[in-house]
This record gives sequence, C-alpha cells and structure tokens, in this order.
Amino acid sequence: MSGRVRGWCPDAWHPMAAGDGLLLRLRPPLAHLTPDQLRTIADVAGLYGNGQIDLTSRAALQLRGLRERDGADARDRLVAAGLVDADPRREARVVLVAPAWRPGDDTHRLAIGLRDSLDALPALPGKVGIAIDAGDAAVLHDTSADFRIERGESGGLILRADGRPRGTPLSPGAELDALVALARWFSASGGAAAGRMARHRAPLPDWAAGREAPARATLAVVQGAHPLGTMIGTAFGRVDADRLLRLPGLRGVRLTPWRALLLVGVAPDDARALFHDPALLRVDACVGAPACPQASVATRALAARLAPHVAGRLHVSGCAKGCARAAPADVVLTGRDGRFDLAHHARAGAPPHRTALSADDLPALFEGPFRAP
Repeated sequence: MSGRVRGWCPDAWHPMAAGDGLLLRLRPPLAHLTPDQLRTIADVAGLYGNGQIDLTSRAALQLRGLRERDGADARDRLVAAGLVDADPRREARVVLVAPAWRPGDDTHRLAIGLRDSLDALPALPGKVGIAIDAGDAAVLHDTSADFRIERGESGGLILRADGRPRGTPLSPGAELDALVALARWFSASGGAAAGRMARHRAPLPDWAAGREAPARATLAVVQGAHPLGTMIGTAFGRVDADRLLRLPGLRGVRLTPWRALLLVGVAPDDARALFHDPALLRVDACVGAPACPQASVATRALAARLAPHVAGRLHVSGCAKGCARAAPADVVLTGRDGRFDLAHHARAGAPPHRTALSADDLPALFEGPFRAP
C-alpha cells in the first residue's frame, strides 16, 4: 500500500485513526511538562489508550491506541491539566520553542506572548509552524517551521521566512506584530495553495525582505549533561513516563524536535540508565505495520538491527509519507507492497537505487561489504 499524504495534522481535538486505534497528538505550552502533567499524560495513555507515548520530530507527544468512545474524555482530562487548549483553533497551531529557555529570556517572553496572540493569526494550512528560537545561537534551524524568530548575526532578533537565507531585523517589543503581519501576507498572497512557506514563491513584502543572516547555528546536545539538567535521547521517540517520574531531582521535562528530552534538575549520573546507544539515535522509524494502516512493512526492529551498520542517518519508513522524518537521510528504506525500496541521501518515497528488497535481504546487504555511496 502506498502512503496517502494527508493535508492536516492530528491533534487532541481531531485524533487520527490508525491501525492500533486513535492517535491523539498534544503540544504542551512552551514544550514543558511539570511532573504532575507528565503523570497525567501517563494516566490518560494507560486508561484510554494502549499506554504508548511517542515524541514527534516537531516536539509534540502522541498517545496511541485510544478507543473512539474515549477520545473526548481523554481530551477533557488533558485540557483540565493545561496540556491542551480549550479552543480547537488555538490547539491546531504548531509552535516550536527552543527547549533551553529560562524564565524571562527572549524565547520565554516571545513564546508566552505568542500564546496570547494566536487569535490574531490568519487561517493557515495545517502543517504550517512557527519557531521561537531566540537564544544566543539557533538550535531549531533544521526543524520544520515556516516563520522563524531567531537571533541575527548582529545580536538582535530577526524574523525569517523559511526557505530564505536572511531575515528582517525586529524592533524590541514589536516582534510578534511583525510575525502576525508576515503570516497575514502569506495568507493573502496565496500561501495556502503552496501549503508551506518554503514552497511559496511570491516575493516577500519590502518590509520583510531579508537583509540579515541568522546567528551561527549550534548542534543540539541529544544525550548528556546540559546546563538545565540532562538531555536523553529516545529510541524512535518512545517515552517511558514511569521511569522518568522516578528520577531524583526531576523538576520538569522539556520536549525537543530531536526526539530527545531535557530533564530539568536531573543530574547526568542519575539518568545514565536511560541513555541509548548513539547509533540508535541516528535512526528515524515510524511505527510501521500493523499499527499504521498506511504502512505495508514492519519498521522498528529492522531499523534497530541496521543502525550500527549505517554511518550516517538512517530512515526506515513504512510508506512513502515519511512521517518519522521530513528531511533527507543518508540511507532511506521505504516500504512498498510489503517490501522495501532503498535510496541514498533522499527522503522517503524518493526514486530508489534498489527496489523490492525483503526484510530478510537487508541485514546481509548492510552487514556485508556493501556501503552506501
């Protein structure tokens, strides 16, 4: 079965049917969970679903296996805990926040202000996102977002349209007004037809024409010590809430778009049992068959076996949609009609170098003398 690309993203108000039940996605404010909120998520996942909690590549959490009759009750508990907006239109907005924010800094200030300004935004395509990345260095540069507030090379903040190498400088206090104005221009100039800013070819308005480059980007720590505590990777995004809640010193959990969690207040030695083999953290794999009706192949066991034998990024996708990773990977395996297509330096569904490989073919191919070009 080939993947059918949907034009919308599931959320708590609009869960999506999957092979293992409903999939409910939530985006906690500021990408931050208190321990009590994490416990609520674990309780909801276990009571109404199959207990599985996944972290996505856009810093959202997914609860799987919910029954149709329980979707509203699950959502209401999440709304009561402050994890889901009571307004479905506001909950649908995709906002990414650099996870290392501290109270009162620019990222925190703008993220709070944006939540108060969501109603001023126009209607936007479902996958359009906003990144608030206002630390000293950009960390969300490789994350899918359409409008970015980030640090410019001069030290001030800039607003940058995705796909454009430069942004426009922002006046202190006027950052969100400029963001709303650019979003309204996108809508008025036909951006909905393109779907995403990077594909929208209309010339930017003069005031938004980029003239300043972003500040240097930095690689995010995905496992190890962090100034706020400890960063841990998650294999395929799977979150074990019960183990996290038993960690000493846990004051909060920040969600990241790298399928890693920032454990606020936790010392690295106390979290070391949760560290993963680095090879496994270079792998993206969707849930695959049979949990997803779009997938024709199982994915994660194969991905874990192949991971040590792929030097770069490995993406194993159950179908051509490529839900686990939007960006290219060094090696991508795409499920098609129960077998795999193999491509290099490509996205899922790209024209393959080899086709119709079985899951039994692949370990020998990668563990033997073959190497990706």
